[in-house]
Amino acid sequence: MALDGLQANVALGGLTTLGVGGPARWLLPWRSVTELRDGLKFAAERRCPWWLLGGGSNVIVADAGLPGLVLQPTGRGLDAVAQDGATQVIAADAGVPWDELVAWTVARGLGGLECLSGIPGLVGSAPIQNIGAYGQEVGDVVDRVEVLDTADGNVAEWPAADCAFGYRDSVWKRTPGRWIVTRVWLRLAVNGAPCCKYAQVAEATREMALPSGAVGLQAVRGAVLALRRAKGMVVDAADPDSRSAGSFFVNPVVDRATAETVHVRMAGSGTMPAWPAGDRVKLSAAWLIERSGMERGFGNGRVGLSRKHTLALVNRGGASAADVLAFAEEVAARVFAASGVVLEREPVLLGF
Repeated sequence: MALDGLQANVALGGLTTLGVGGPARWLLPWRSVTELRDGLKFAAERRCPWWLLGGGSNVIVADAGLPGLVLQPTGRGLDAVAQDGATQVIAADAGVPWDELVAWTVARGLGGLECLSGIPGLVGSAPIQNIGAYGQEVGDVVDRVEVLDTADGNVAEWPAADCAFGYRDSVWKRTPGRWIVTRVWLRLAVNGAPCCKYAQVAEATREMALPSGAVGLQAVRGAVLALRRAKGMVVDAADPDSRSAGSFFVNPVVDRATAETVHVRMAGSGTMPAWPAGDRVKLSAAWLIERSGMERGFGNGRVGLSRKHTLALVNRGGASAADVLAFAEEVAARVFAASGVVLEREPVLLGF
């Protein structure tokens, strides 16, 4: 059993973008399925729990820490593996930084991920959360996903049709701890046309000539990065508003009757943003927060709303995980009191 990289008593706060949480009893970086299996065997032999930690951008670690083994993917394989006419399949290991992957595809004129620029984290977590932004979702371009079944150690490739992708959702998110994503294949458009579905992206690129291929994709990537930076959503040590777990609440998706009820309740707050989502309606969590009496920068303690984007809860310095969750409960309670909408937390809790 190869555990050469095993570390003991590792502080986890610095490994997350929010910067809270206690230590891990052990931390094991893994690059291959063999190393991952060895790590799971190590935990089983000691009858201790284990957790998976990627880029630390969408998680909150408990203040008491994690009294077991933390597994962190570090494999950086990234290759173009097959081309079929207008599409190119690429394969990426779970440990590849997500934005590194996006930059790599855009530089090669491969379309489908350009609007997902600047999202922190690793490739392995992308299909689990079905990350999305500005009119694109990773589930739209997934070809297949390799996962390890923690129940028996077997590895299988799941086609996209079996992944049950939904809005910030997948089959793996619904069954946490059962499968670990080890590799992802994405099918992208060769000489792809840049995506400008989202109004802010369209406006930012309105004066530009956007040809298909790398030039047009780079223009959209640049626009998206600028938009995300303006919202504090690009991790930057020099920007205190980026010390967050990203968007803390998911945009609520409700039935049409509920949407109409919310519209009536919030009638005095201006035009309520709403978008069709199949036979349901997606509402803006940020708008609901702001119209419930909490503007950007709201909060007087160690945790508050970002000064740049209402959906981000920021660690202003010295915050604990308990502080973050208490403040999140306050925000959700105010929104419910004003609108009747229940906000759903987006970050994953570890060790609670």
